[in-house]
Amino acid sequence: MSHWFEDFTPARGNLPARAWVRSDVPTLSLNGGWRFRYAERADTPADLADPALDDAAWDEITVPGHWQLQGWGEPAYTNIVYPFPVEPPFVPDENPTGDHRRTFVLPDGFTAGDPRVVLRFEGVDSAFTAWVDGTEVGRSVGSRLPVEFDVTDALAGTDEHVLAVRVHQWSAASYVEDQDMWWLSGIFRDVTLLARPLDGVEDVFVHAGYDHTTGAGTLRVDTPSPARLLVPELGVDVATNEDVTLERVEPWSAEVPRLYAAEVVSAGERVRLRIGFRTVAVLDGVFTVNGAPVKLRGVNRHEVSADRGRAVTKAEMLADVLLMKQHNVNAVRTSHYPPHPAFLDLCDEHGLWVVDECDLETHGFWLLDWRDNPSDDPRWREALLDRMRRTVERDKNHASVVLWSLGNESGTGQNLAAMSAWTKDRDPSRLVHYEHDWAVPYADVYSRMYASHAEVADIATRSEEALPDAEADARRRAMPFVQCEYAHAMGNGPGGLVEYQDLFESSERCMGGFVWEWIDHGLRQQGPDGRERFAYGGDFGEPLHDGAFVADGLVFPDRTPSPGLLDYAAVIAQVRLRPEGTRLRLTNHYDVVDLAHVRLRWSVADEGIEVAHGDLPTPDLAPRASVLLDLPAEVLQLPPAVGERWFTVVAELAEETGWAPAGHVLGRGQVQLVEAALPKTPVAIAPVRRGPDLLVGPAVLDARTGTLRALGGLPVETLELSVWRAPTDNDRGEHGEPLEPTWRTLGLHRLRHRTGSVAVSERDVVVTGRSAPAGTDTGFATTWRWSDVGGAVRLEVDVTPETPGGLSVPLPRLGIRLALPRTLRRLDWFGRGPGEAYPDTGSATWTGRFSRSVEELQTPYVRPQENGQRADVRWAVLTAADGSGLRVRAEPTIGVTVRPWSTETLDAATHTSALDDEGRIWLHLDQAQQGIGTGSCGPGALPAYRLQAQPTRFVLTFEPVV
Repeated sequence: MSHWFEDFTPARGNLPARAWVRSDVPTLSLNGGWRFRYAERADTPADLADPALDDAAWDEITVPGHWQLQGWGEPAYTNIVYPFPVEPPFVPDENPTGDHRRTFVLPDGFTAGDPRVVLRFEGVDSAFTAWVDGTEVGRSVGSRLPVEFDVTDALAGTDEHVLAVRVHQWSAASYVEDQDMWWLSGIFRDVTLLARPLDGVEDVFVHAGYDHTTGAGTLRVDTPSPARLLVPELGVDVATNEDVTLERVEPWSAEVPRLYAAEVVSAGERVRLRIGFRTVAVLDGVFTVNGAPVKLRGVNRHEVSADRGRAVTKAEMLADVLLMKQHNVNAVRTSHYPPHPAFLDLCDEHGLWVVDECDLETHGFWLLDWRDNPSDDPRWREALLDRMRRTVERDKNHASVVLWSLGNESGTGQNLAAMSAWTKDRDPSRLVHYEHDWAVPYADVYSRMYASHAEVADIATRSEEALPDAEADARRRAMPFVQCEYAHAMGNGPGGLVEYQDLFESSERCMGGFVWEWIDHGLRQQGPDGRERFAYGGDFGEPLHDGAFVADGLVFPDRTPSPGLLDYAAVIAQVRLRPEGTRLRLTNHYDVVDLAHVRLRWSVADEGIEVAHGDLPTPDLAPRASVLLDLPAEVLQLPPAVGERWFTVVAELAEETGWAPAGHVLGRGQVQLVEAALPKTPVAIAPVRRGPDLLVGPAVLDARTGTLRALGGLPVETLELSVWRAPTDNDRGEHGEPLEPTWRTLGLHRLRHRTGSVAVSERDVVVTGRSAPAGTDTGFATTWRWSDVGGAVRLEVDVTPETPGGLSVPLPRLGIRLALPRTLRRLDWFGRGPGEAYPDTGSATWTGRFSRSVEELQTPYVRPQENGQRADVRWAVLTAADGSGLRVRAEPTIGVTVRPWSTETLDAATHTSALDDEGRIWLHLDQAQQGIGTGSCGPGALPAYRLQAQPTRFVLTFEPVV
């Protein structure tokens, strides 16, 4: 039996789409507690609409909200595959359905002047029918899109009215809403009653352009019926639907988000607007706004709350915008649907370029070779055009929106072409974006996702592989290029950001890109062990799911910045400082403004201890200009350095802004002025035999096996070669380069260790051995040379890979690990910090002295994996509460990781909440690690960051701290 929601009609009884505005007419919010009845099927009782229905025994649900997060049904996550059989437009009989009811009383303002009453839903997933006082007022699909119904005639004469809404989880619309996110249902955005006066302002369309050559503005505000436009600051008081030329206006940009307060006034309504003057254009193949080339340093943003799903609060929206601005992000792609309209208001106010994306994705048809894809099926034409209309009409007055996106990963076809044609006709002031057709027949920019560095380099120079059609090829080569998704931020990473950004900035053709994605979609959940955790795919018992692929953001589910966001902020910093010889080059990477708002502070540190500091005058640099900074005279007059000397410059906000306080760091750069002196080779002291043990300085070795028993008075449970790391999401390479399966096949996670010989001489103890996994002849020959160097012990480790034909893949890591007492609580180190860093990450770190507790050294990725390495460490000290402990010094540097659990435990855990303190400290000292890359969805680590197996030596010195 077919249901109404199993056809291609987008809505019934709805009013024409229009702009979202602020108005002085009365409104009544219907958010809050609603009565709720849940059913597993769509054929639920027909009594819902009856005003006399007794729903007192029903449960209560909060609107906006999802029923799966309030006790009914369960969330489910899939990335591409549909969680139901693919036979459009039909859906299964098992179609969870939520009946919602609430009463309301019309305020006095709704009756004055006999206005119409309009019921507005901002977002309902996925199909719904609404009744008022028992009368059906409309039906609709389009989950992330608004819909309005005229309910005037349905309102009975009683004082109290009943609104009933039946929502179905699955509908024909689900086939075009296959976005990479949780499947969640219900009324998840605002519900509002609007009083609509007969002589009101039914719609508003602002056209505000800027001429960068003259500084003039052009303004036209269209309304369906006559009204007045008032812009007091500009002296504008004119009729709507008329062109106005303004001799001088201040333009809007993401860097200077200048907005003019305006009103559109009719006899019955006053609409408040904020107008930004700006002109978007492609000039000579370059994306420009107001005549200036613009680079997008962007993120893809889903709407996610760990507790409320897509029912995000305004506080969470503001938190997103402020975090983006504070981390140098200047652009947002609203993946993969229009956001809550309040979010775009914040983008207008604080300054973010926006790619506003239609609520469309049919990715699951890719698995079926695009058979019956809605994008090319004429039966879907009106439904897809309706989605585009509702997107554009709602958001057309936002200065921040500079591109319309037709949707995401929906193949190609005639319906997308029709959507593009309608959009260009309705709003020629913006560009059209779409990625999934690389021939770009109906978009204005060439968009790709996860193109490798090599391919981006070709596109940047317009030397990419040609299209078969010469005319299409010439058209595409003339287009700006954008990576609408790149640098998949899943777990530890992404790596390769610096190289991508350098490519974007090497060519005016490159508009920049959008990192995938802004936030991990972890949902707060109590796990089977009773501990709170962030859930991902499979944690709700879904029979079909894509695991942790939903946790791929630059911020954690609680909106805490990850190391990946800190790195991205450093890489895309608009005030950038990079070493050049013994000086720093300061570059203004803003598109519009100079550096008048920037304060520069410098410092000099010897061995990580500050010895001088001061302020630098900020150079007058235009956008894209740079200058080499001279060292201050005070630096040149300093006494000789004690150890390494580093000169650091920090760029700060000189004054507070709407998104950060004065002193907020915009960029940082360092240059080494004096290198560390080469250590003298110490004179070795003969080891001492005492019973079954060998004493080599503070080290105690088993005389028979060479096993380390104690170090600096601390018992040592384990000292062994380590080549395994708990695989990162990028190592797993679910949609990119899969290293982990090969590593496990090789057995690198299960090395066994054998002692070959123990030789004692007058200078040292030399232990030879081999480490290898069972069942293979792949292994690593090792030589451990211990020397007493007067109160300390020097350890030289030689590692030689032994694999017939050589290893075809890089190693995860190469180093040693020790198990030490848990009394050790804190790590102090001189090296890069304060956060984690790997060969191709860590742009947010700098060289200095840092201190962290063992707990603070851990990074809580949603799915546990390798984390927390401090890189380029010269020396490190692990101490207990009383200050005693162990110092390790490298020749010259080492990677240091300290954990209260083993790599094996980390590898086996599925959630951070499951990691238990093991009562010991695991200390990793790594000569090298494999780069991170972005192989979870994209390219793996670049060749320069791959850890190829080859003979390696590293030298460490240990001494006790008392």
